[in-house]
Amino acid sequence: MSRLTVTALILIGAMPATAAPRGAALPNRFDGTWSVEIITEAGDCDRAYRYPVKIERGRARFVGAAFTIAGGVTGTGAIQGSISNGTSTADVRGRLGRNGFGAGTWVSTGLLQCRGRWNAERRD
Repeated sequence: MSRLTVTALILIGAMPATAAPRGAALPNRFDGTWSVEIITEAGDCDRAYRYPVKIERGRARFVGAAFTIAGGVTGTGAIQGSISNGTSTADVRGRLGRNGFGAGTWVSTGLLQCRGRWNAERRD
């Protein structure tokens, strides 16, 4: 797996990968486009990246990549989840705020083992 793939995996994990309650498809206060900066603090992953992520009805969408997203963002903005692609998993923790900013940490396991922090800023 390339460093870029691992970094994309981590990015997706850093975004609010949400799961709405069964039967619920209601808009989420965190819906919109977010710019997420991923910063590696330890390990062999690339140093930093910034990606746009679209949140719709509480679910994160990253176009162009096939990842399994589990976990979610609560109504208060707490994030707990994971993103995987079969060979690596990134566990993500953090919080999005009503002020349009968010932050947290991530840890990847698998082919490349890295950890770091993330920051998000709402764009719309």
